[in-house]
Amino acid sequence: MAVIQKIRDKYAKLAGFIIALALVGFILMDAASGRFGDLFGRDTSIAKVNGDKIDYKDYTERVQEYESLYSLMNNNKSIDDNTRAQIHDQVLREMIFENLIGNDAEKLGISVTKEEEKEMISGPNPDPLVMQFPYFKNQETGQFDPNYLMQFEKNQLDLSRPEAQKAMEQWQELKHYVIRSRVSQKYMNLFAGMAFTPKFITDRTIKDQNTLGSISYVKVPFTSVNDNEVKVSDADLKAYIEKHKAQYTIDEPNRSMDYVSFDVHPSSADTATVLNNLNQLKNEFTTTNDAESFVNKNSDDQFRDMFLTKKTYPSQFADSLFNLPVGAVYGPYFENGSYKMARVLEKRSLPDSVSAQHILIAINQTRDDSAAKKTADSILAAIKSGANFDSLAVKFSDDPGSKTKGGDLGFFPYGAMVHEFNDAAFLGNTGDLKEVKTQFGYHIIKVKEQRNFSPAAKIAIITKELEPSQETDQTSFAKANEFAGKNTTGKAFDEAVKKQGLNKLQAQNIKLNDFVMQGLGSARDIIRWMYEAKVGDVSPVFNLDGRYVIARLTNIQEKGLLQIDDNNKPMFENMVKAEKKAEIIKSKYKSATSLASIAQGSAQQIQNVDSFNAASAYLPNLGYEPKVVGYTFYDGFKPNTMSPGIQGQDGVFYISLKEKFTRQATQDPMMQQQMAMQNSQLKNAIMSSLQESMKRNANIKYSAKNLY
Repeated sequence: MAVIQKIRDKYAKLAGFIIALALVGFILMDAASGRFGDLFGRDTSIAKVNGDKIDYKDYTERVQEYESLYSLMNNNKSIDDNTRAQIHDQVLREMIFENLIGNDAEKLGISVTKEEEKEMISGPNPDPLVMQFPYFKNQETGQFDPNYLMQFEKNQLDLSRPEAQKAMEQWQELKHYVIRSRVSQKYMNLFAGMAFTPKFITDRTIKDQNTLGSISYVKVPFTSVNDNEVKVSDADLKAYIEKHKAQYTIDEPNRSMDYVSFDVHPSSADTATVLNNLNQLKNEFTTTNDAESFVNKNSDDQFRDMFLTKKTYPSQFADSLFNLPVGAVYGPYFENGSYKMARVLEKRSLPDSVSAQHILIAINQTRDDSAAKKTADSILAAIKSGANFDSLAVKFSDDPGSKTKGGDLGFFPYGAMVHEFNDAAFLGNTGDLKEVKTQFGYHIIKVKEQRNFSPAAKIAIITKELEPSQETDQTSFAKANEFAGKNTTGKAFDEAVKKQGLNKLQAQNIKLNDFVMQGLGSARDIIRWMYEAKVGDVSPVFNLDGRYVIARLTNIQEKGLLQIDDNNKPMFENMVKAEKKAEIIKSKYKSATSLASIAQGSAQQIQNVDSFNAASAYLPNLGYEPKVVGYTFYDGFKPNTMSPGIQGQDGVFYISLKEKFTRQATQDPMMQQQMAMQNSQLKNAIMSSLQESMKRNANIKYSAKNLY
C-alpha cells in the first residue's frame, strides 16, 4: 500500500496537468471551429466591410435560418449542395449590403415602424412570403387563411409540442426576414424614386426613332489583309488594355483554372444488379395481398394510395399500364433515372372534379376526439332528419373559409383534399352524405356534383433508382487519383489531358466569396484551393457530388487593370490585330474619292441599306454596327458625300449617304409612353446596380479560412 501511495503522490500532479492539457485541447478545437475564437483573440469574421466585421456566428445562424425556411417553403424538401451554396451566397450578399447601408439608413431615418410591421404581417395585404408560409394555408383549399396566421400571432399554439415550437421558431425567422428586407427595399427605393427622364432626352429618343437613313456602302473585310502583315507584341496588348482601362479595370481579385472531371456514372454491372433485384421481387409482388406494405418496404418511393388517369399520370408507359388487367405486373422498365415495376391494383371510372359542401368539427385544445365525434354525429343525424345543411354549416363549422358560404367548397380536382376527404368525395356518388375523420377533425360531407368521368386505376409502383455502386465510384476515384498523382505540374497536366483524350474545361473569374462555379455547382473547397495555389499548381482530387475533379490554376488576377493570360490572350490579340488591319486598310484607301474606286480596288461590291433608324445600333443583314449607324446620322454627314474608313466588327466600312429624313410622330401619347418606359428602365437599372456600385466603392475584405 505504501508503494501505491508513493506512485499516487509522484504522478498526481502530472496526471492533473495531462487532464488540464486535454481540456485546453478541446477548447482549442472549439476555437478552431469558430465558437470560441474570440476567447483567444482570433478573428472570427468572415468579411470586413469598411473595417466593420461580419461575424462568423451571425453569418452561420442566418444561413441555418434560411436553410430551415427554404426546406419549409418547399414541402420539407432536402437541401442539396448547390442550393446550400446559393443560400450561403445570398446570406453573404445580404449581410454585406446591410452593412453598407446601415449608417446611411439610420441617418436618413429609414426604418420599419410597428404599424408597418403589423401591416406587412397581418394587414389586409400581407407580404407575399407571409401568404406563402405553409402553416397559414387552409389544408383543404390550399389558400392563405388569415385565421391561421392570427393563431400564431396570438400564441394560440400548444408550445409543449416540439413541432409547434419549431413552427413558431420558423415563423419568427420569416418575420425577421420580411422586416429586414423591407429596410433594404426602402433604401433602394429611395434611389430608384429619384429616377427621372428629362423631356429633352425623351424628345431626342423619339426623334431618333423617327429619323431614318439609307446608305450605300463598301465593306473591306479584315481577311483582305494577310495575318503575316500584322505583328502583335505584348507591348501592344498592354497598350490596348491601358487605352480601354475603364472597360478592363477589375474591381475584385479573381482566379481562373482549367480542370478535368472524372464523372461517376452507373456501370452495366450496376444496371444488372438493379434489374436482378426487381426480378427477384416480381413473383411476391404479383401475389402479395398487401401491396402497400410491400412497396414501402422494397421501393425507393413510397406507395401512393390514389387513383390515376392517363391525364394525371404523364408517362410514356401510361398506355401499357392502363391496358393491363387488374392484378397484372408490368416491367421492369426504365423511366426518369430509375427502374420501375408496376402492378394494377384496382380500376374504376372516376370524375376529374367534384363539387361538395362540408361542415368541419375540429379536434383542438377545447374539444377532444370523443366530443368532436359526438357533435358531428348529432349534426349528421339532424341533416338526415331534414335540417338545412347550409344553416348548420354557418352555425357549427370550424372551417372559416367555407362556413359563411354554407360549407360550399365549389369544384375541386382529384387529390386536392386530404386522403380521407378525397375518397369520400370522389369514390362515392352524387348526393352522398358522409361523415369522415381527417387530421383536422370530423367532416360531414355532401357530394353535390361529379363531372367528367374517365377510366382510372390504382397502381402500385416499385422504384429503384439507378445509381453508381461503391465499386463504380471507387473505380472513377482511382482514375482521378492516378491522374492527379502522376501530373503534378501544369505542363504534365496539359500533356496528360491531350494523351488521354480528356475534355479540358475552364472556370474563369472566380472570386474569393463565390460559392458556386458554373459547370461545377457548389465548389467551395476548390475556390479555397485556388486562393492558396500559385499559377501552374495542380490540385488534389475534389469530390463534387458524382464527379471527381482535378484543377490547374491558370491565372491570378488582382484588383486593378486586367492581366493578360493564356485564356484571354487570343481574344485581345484578335482585337489588336483588327485595329492594325483597319489602319492598313484605311491607309490603302485614304486617297479614294468614291465607293466605286474602293470597290474596284478591294474586289468588293457596292451594297445598300435602306430605312434604318438612328435609335438602333443594328443594321439589316449586317448586325451590330454602332459606328456605322452613328456616322450615318452625324449632322455633318451630307448626302452624296463619302465617309472616311469606319472600323466595324469584321471590316472597314466606307459609306455614302443616300438620304436622311424625319417622319412625323404623334407627340403627346408617344411622349408619355416613351417617358414612362425610360423611367421604368432607369429605375430597374438603379435597383440592379446599386448594390454592386456600393460594393465597388467599399473596402471589402474576405476571410478565406472562415468563409466556408
